Amino acid sequence: MRSIEVTIQHLITSGFNPGAQKDPYRGFVYTSFQERATKISHGNVGKLAREKGDKNLARISAIIAGDEGRHEKAYQTFVTEILKRDPDGLIKVFGDMMRGQIVMPAELMTDGKDTQLYNNFSAVAQRLGVYTAIDYANIIEHLIKTWDMENITGISSESEKEREYLCRLPTRYRKLAERSMNKKKKDDEADVPQSFSWIYDRKA
Repeated sequence: MRSIEVTIQHLITSGFNPGAQKDPYRGFVYTSFQERATKISHGNVGKLAREKGDKNLARISAIIAGDEGRHEKAYQTFVTEILKRDPDGLIKVFGDMMRGQIVMPAELMTDGKDTQLYNNFSAVAQRLGVYTAIDYANIIEHLIKTWDMENITGISSESEKEREYLCRLPTRYRKLAERSMNKKKKDDEADVPQSFSWIYDRKA
């Protein structure tokens, strides 16, 4: 447990950069995405726990996923209201953020030993189906549908270009993810197991 506590303390100390730049629009778009991502990942951890017979972990994961789902709805409702009042401003921000990448709060985590802890953790999560590139594409698609981006009208020509760009993104990301997975299978690439101090340096 000590290594987990060390990781938590490092994460609290290091903080994280959601790319909000003190802009409330960016903050609401980020949390709309991030809360759904954590809901999905905790839900998938719960499924894996149930399959392995760990009822306690499955129950805890389900509770956390439920909380994240409620947070998700709140932030997405804020964005819905902003779109009614300032669609141009919100669409510009949304498009700009999607040209980068939405990173999770744990991006800077470290256990004081593994300098690539987040990357190694993410690789295992991808392999186990906890949180994948397909999930990333699905979240973008969900937000576009939730905010009815395909039917927004009365915006500037610049915002219209951004809107069209956003509506194409899910298909683009999904194709990239599928191409990457197919290439990995074709090349018969195997993920190299990584050791984690959280589980007493066992490999996963």
